[in-house]
Amino acid sequence: QVQLVESGGGLVQPGGALRLSCAASGRSFSSYVMGWFRQAPGKEREFVAAIIWKDTTRYADSVKGRFTISRDNPKNTVYLQMNSLKPEDTAVYYCAGQLSTRILTGAYEYDHWGQGTQVTVSS
Repeated sequence: QVQLVESGGGLVQPGGALRLSCAASGRSFSSYVMGWFRQAPGKEREFVAAIIWKDTTRYADSVKGRFTISRDNPKNTVYLQMNSLKPEDTAVYYCAGQLSTRILTGAYEYDHWGQGTQVTVSS
């Protein structure tokens, strides 16, 4: 069983940057595909980015070129660097993990979730 705890959310102006972190407890972290999802009020949870192994990644089209997902396996931590933030990026961001040998982009494919961290992009 793995437990996930996100941190790093907050209020930022349009064009600004934030880095989210997700710390995982448990064993075999390096064998987990790790993903970031977000959910805005009144909307469904949507895929943002995922990473498997050390550097195989996938991004939603809406964040390509602005967001970067990375992981530090010895530290059991995954990061989401968010640059050039837009008001439409405002949402609760969730970290998710799943034992897998392939990238997963569907929320239904993940069994382990963090509690979420709020990101608000506003002037």
